[in-house]
Order: sequence, then C-alpha cells, then structure tokens
Amino acid sequence: MSYYFNTILDTTFDQAIQRVTEELQKEGFGILTEIDVKATLKKKLDVDFRPYRILGACNPPFAHKALLAEDKIGTMLPCNVIVQQLDDGRIEVAAVDPLASMQAIQNDQLGTVAQEVQSRLKKVIERL
Repeated sequence: MSYYFNTILDTTFDQAIQRVTEELQKEGFGILTEIDVKATLKKKLDVDFRPYRILGACNPPFAHKALLAEDKIGTMLPCNVIVQQLDDGRIEVAAVDPLASMQAIQNDQLGTVAQEVQSRLKKVIERL
C-alpha cells in the first residue's frame, strides 16, 4: 500500500498552492500549518532547495471524531499535503493516505474516519 496519492500539474508553484487550498476548502479542510521547506533550509543550513511546501490540512469535524476514537491520534494530525516543483518545472501535489498512516492502529471507529478523510483527500487530488 502506498502511503500517499499524487498528481502532476502544469502550472506555477504559487498557482498550485492556491488551487490546492481552494480544493481542500471544498472538502471541509483548512490549512493549520504551512512549512516553506525551501526558505527553512536556506535559513537553517544555507542550502538551496527547490520550491517545496508542506500544508497541514485539517477537517475539524473528522479531527474531532478521530480524537474521540483514539486520544493519541493527534500524533498523526494534521493530514500533510505537499506541493513541490520538479526538475522539469512541473508541480507535484501529494497527500498522505490516512489509511496507510493509521494501519497499525486497531480501532474500527478510527478506520471509518480515516476512510472518509482518504476519500475526501483523493477527491482533492483528482480535481486538481
């Protein structure tokens, strides 16, 4: 089982960030965190890196259900979505597969939540 699903876009990096954010919103996700990996690596290590952003996406109702079902699940929240520029200039968007990341947890209630979140994240990726 792959731990992510992805797509490749022919657009600019900033346009991809905007499109991903809009599509996530349509599925009830907001962006809780945004990590600019390129800027962080430049600041901390003085190295150049390709445009790469990690978006911490959260759907509050599903996060609440997951936390009620499994109190340590916060270690796996929020759902990360990456946007990165490839060597050929195209943009890759990839989202974590929550079913894969929660595979080791034996909790039927959590599995149901993870399936719904997976479905919504797949829709986001497919619509891009």
